[in-house]
Amino acid sequence: MRRTDPEDHGPVRFGPPLPDDGLPVLPELAAVLAAAAGRAESEPVGGGAALLEAACGYWDRRGLPTEPARAVAAPGAPALLLALTAALGGDVLVPRPCAAWWAPYARLLGRPVFHVATPAECGGVPDPYALLETVRRVRAEGGDPRLLVLSVADDPTATVAPPEVLHETLEAATDEGLHIVSDETWRDTVHAPHDTVLLSPAEMLPEQVTVVTDLSGAHLPQGWPAAVARFPVGEVGNSLHARVLDVLTALGARVAGPVALAAGYALAEPEPVTARVTAAVRLHARVAGAVHAAAVGAGALARPPQAGRHLYLDLGPLRAGLSAHDVGDAQDLEDFLAARLGMPAPGGHRFGDDLGALRVRLSTGPLLSGSDEERAECITSPSPLELPHVQRALIHMKSVFDDLRDEAQRWEPPR
Repeated sequence: MRRTDPEDHGPVRFGPPLPDDGLPVLPELAAVLAAAAGRAESEPVGGGAALLEAACGYWDRRGLPTEPARAVAAPGAPALLLALTAALGGDVLVPRPCAAWWAPYARLLGRPVFHVATPAECGGVPDPYALLETVRRVRAEGGDPRLLVLSVADDPTATVAPPEVLHETLEAATDEGLHIVSDETWRDTVHAPHDTVLLSPAEMLPEQVTVVTDLSGAHLPQGWPAAVARFPVGEVGNSLHARVLDVLTALGARVAGPVALAAGYALAEPEPVTARVTAAVRLHARVAGAVHAAAVGAGALARPPQAGRHLYLDLGPLRAGLSAHDVGDAQDLEDFLAARLGMPAPGGHRFGDDLGALRVRLSTGPLLSGSDEERAECITSPSPLELPHVQRALIHMKSVFDDLRDEAQRWEPPR
């Protein structure tokens, strides 16, 4: 990540990638890819029959019955969102904050993007009243809002939207005739699945929701780009499916042959894959909980992380101490924390938040970094937070936050 203009914090063009899991590749998955390394033929645009069948089985097990004719695969979710935005036309609405990769693809196509405030309970889903107000204001100003992108299990906030909040938002979107793209990249990384109710918008509105899932969320390494999309039933879904295939064809957006076989294996969810996903989610939940405790204990604000490998912090209460280090906005905060923590710390402005707000997304994967043996031990250890390399990383992070708290208290004006 780098800013385009270091003097005035100009447009951010290089957003942060999806949070990496910091773990070795699952051996069984690596074996599938290695066995396919000699495959010379190309995967067809939209995905081959085996990959689409595996994707349909994946959705079927989650209560979203799907036929291959309503599914598409691409080399990563960004290609799918670009194709969907091009196919649907009109203006795009997203929550504030939102995943860093959502808005750039609309802007690339010359489509206006409007950020909508989220409710107090969660991120990823716009507040229904704010959504209605935004849509009506945009139309009054001559705009044409058609697409709402949201995420029930959210990057960057790591929250899961309660079903009642989601229902109200979908009701508002339906009233305004918006098509909904549900980014479900992180749905399989919910930290407490037995205590957290996660519903897909496609379960509530089967004729108005397209589901997009990037497999790097839970099933594939970040460097093996593959994603799948599920289109709604009916004429709208059929037409959208055809137009998306046209765009992907024009882009030459094909999943690499060996990666397609690995993706199909992962989507079939054999025991080695499900065991790794479960263990990785448990591990990252523990690390995220420790980071949250350290940050909140130092005075930062953050919702408890509920999904994913990241959390979203508001360091506004520590502004006085940060000012002593010439940190005045999110870009300054990103530079400062990345240097202090020795890991990426993308500022909230990369996720559509205000530049002046001192918000940052931290990922848990870098805290597991070490040798291959040390990273593998994180998966099998009953007490991963007590492993020396993880413990050192967490202690260092806590000391950085504690120093900021002490400096903020030192610089607070007397009352």
